[in-house]
Amino acid sequence: MEFIWILFAFLCGFAAKVITLPPSIGYLLAGFILHFLGYQADDLVLTLANIGITLMLFTIGLKLNIKDLIKAEVWAGGLSHTLVWMVVGIASFKLLALLSVTFFADADYQIAALVVFALSFSSTVCVVKLLEDHGEMKTRHGKLAVGILVMQDIVAVGFLVAATGKIPTVWALLLILLIPMKPLINRVISKVGHGELLPLTGFFLAFGAYELFELVKIKGDLGALLAGMYLASHVKATEITKSLMSFKDIFLIGFFLSIGFTALPTWEMLAIAGVLTLMLPLKFALFFFLFIKLKLRARTAFLSSLALGNFSEFGLIVASLSTSAGWLPKEWLVILALAVSISFVITNVLYNFAHEFYANHKTSICRYQQPEKLPEDSFIQPCDAPIVIIGMGRVGMGAYRALNTQHPNQAWGLDTDKTKIDLLAENGVQVFQGDAEDADFWENMDLAKIKLVLLALPSVQDIMNITVQLKHANYQGKIAAIARYDDERSALEEFGVDKVFNFYSEAGVGFAEESISLFNTSNELST
Repeated sequence: MEFIWILFAFLCGFAAKVITLPPSIGYLLAGFILHFLGYQADDLVLTLANIGITLMLFTIGLKLNIKDLIKAEVWAGGLSHTLVWMVVGIASFKLLALLSVTFFADADYQIAALVVFALSFSSTVCVVKLLEDHGEMKTRHGKLAVGILVMQDIVAVGFLVAATGKIPTVWALLLILLIPMKPLINRVISKVGHGELLPLTGFFLAFGAYELFELVKIKGDLGALLAGMYLASHVKATEITKSLMSFKDIFLIGFFLSIGFTALPTWEMLAIAGVLTLMLPLKFALFFFLFIKLKLRARTAFLSSLALGNFSEFGLIVASLSTSAGWLPKEWLVILALAVSISFVITNVLYNFAHEFYANHKTSICRYQQPEKLPEDSFIQPCDAPIVIIGMGRVGMGAYRALNTQHPNQAWGLDTDKTKIDLLAENGVQVFQGDAEDADFWENMDLAKIKLVLLALPSVQDIMNITVQLKHANYQGKIAAIARYDDERSALEEFGVDKVFNFYSEAGVGFAEESISLFNTSNELST
């Protein structure tokens, strides 16, 4: 059985990749095909799915800053969307009932409320995977989307407590003792090194928190998320996240397969699921206009709303719990599984064109924007230095130091991660916050002062997006970028990047050039 689902997952994931769709869509298809062929999800698939979700929530927490959650656009945006969605969704549901649409006509207000509530959540798995694939987890719209997902998770925990009667025990208060223990836990993490013990530490912390919260009758996945947030400020947080990335992606294959194994649909159920997906534009519009009213920039509102415009795997949990309790007919579980799957496909396909669509329709989208901006969304060109390094990771910082040594004060850095920027600024690095994929960002810059843009980013798609924005802004200078593989290098050169450096081969050249000076020095000493 294990080889069969691995085979189908690979074939369907590969097929999706070939036609430029995310492999996760192929995994969804594999689950439905296997179910059609008569296979059922075994314990291994379900275990992988649970492990993948727990690891994903833990890594989300590692990237979160608690300050991001207390912003009005996050808590007010998330809660108000849920309330408005419930009202509008139930009204739409009953309208379809009046039109005698199958399944809707026989549904009372309880069924309508449960289905609409299940559809109110956006998919944590889909959105986070989407943002990670596009390298946008730490952008303004990426942080906003993740913050909304966390708020929805809090609402989800409240529902589970109310629906199951699973009230936390008095022992849950002892979790507060973990706060003064943080210095000790931080010291232990600092001692684990950089090898195989590091990902094992991530597993231990994620599942340790999961079991600890389950022990006191609190949803274990919430424990994994909070554990990540608890350790987000640690210097090894990013390294732990990277060490868990491949494990998380592999385990999440089980999750996507398990959706397909939920039930075997009929054509009628598929049609009803299609009707439900017609509510996705409504979900997008509600998010967009709520964000606009909260004074977010049109681009931020547009991209975050598009990412959140899908249905969630939690809807299946709501449906499963409701069918078990007899509140919801079992057919709705199948319909919701189909609707969730279709919404994943739609979001992944549409988001690939999000930046291009915004650039082409910017005038129409921005007419809804409030004249007053939030302080965080204002950007003034910081200096007249002609060289900009975008992406201040290890490669970007290496380039900055080299340029600053040879040409002092001629380069400055740009990154989306405010925490990183604050840390670098404290160490005297000339670095500023901004999203280079933002068309508005470049239009507010005097590009005549910039002669060279270095794109020190790992994602080829991000490099292409920034290159497009620079061309749209009529940038006349040169563009250099890095690539990890030869095919990526060729693609970027064909796309119009002036100079592309192979990350691995150029690192070897630099290593040799620096090391040869030791050889020359040794010869000078011997003579």
